[in-house]
Amino acid sequence: QVQLVESGGGLVQPGGSLRLSCATSRSIVAINAMDWYRQAPGKQREWVATITSSGSTSYVDSVKGRFTISRDTAKNTVYLQMSSLKPEDTAVYYCNANTGVVYYWGQGTQVTVSS
Repeated sequence: QVQLVESGGGLVQPGGSLRLSCATSRSIVAINAMDWYRQAPGKQREWVATITSSGSTSYVDSVKGRFTISRDTAKNTVYLQMSSLKPEDTAVYYCNANTGVVYYWGQGTQVTVSS
């Protein structure tokens, strides 16, 4: 069992920045991959970014150059630094832990980009 707790969401103006955090109950280097997903109203959940146990990262094209996924292994926390935010980034953002056998999800944190 892996418990995930996201935080850091909120309301931000277009062009602004936010940093999301995902604290895990298990060592993140022992988890195959940690992902961020998002779900906008009326849309399917969308993969946003991944950081693997080895530290490799990948991103959906729409956030490349604007979002950065990182981790603090001492704190067992994964981050999503979001910059140059756009209204279309508005969504509930979810942290996901891929253990290779089971996927675990956090409760989500709302990000709203609006003037």
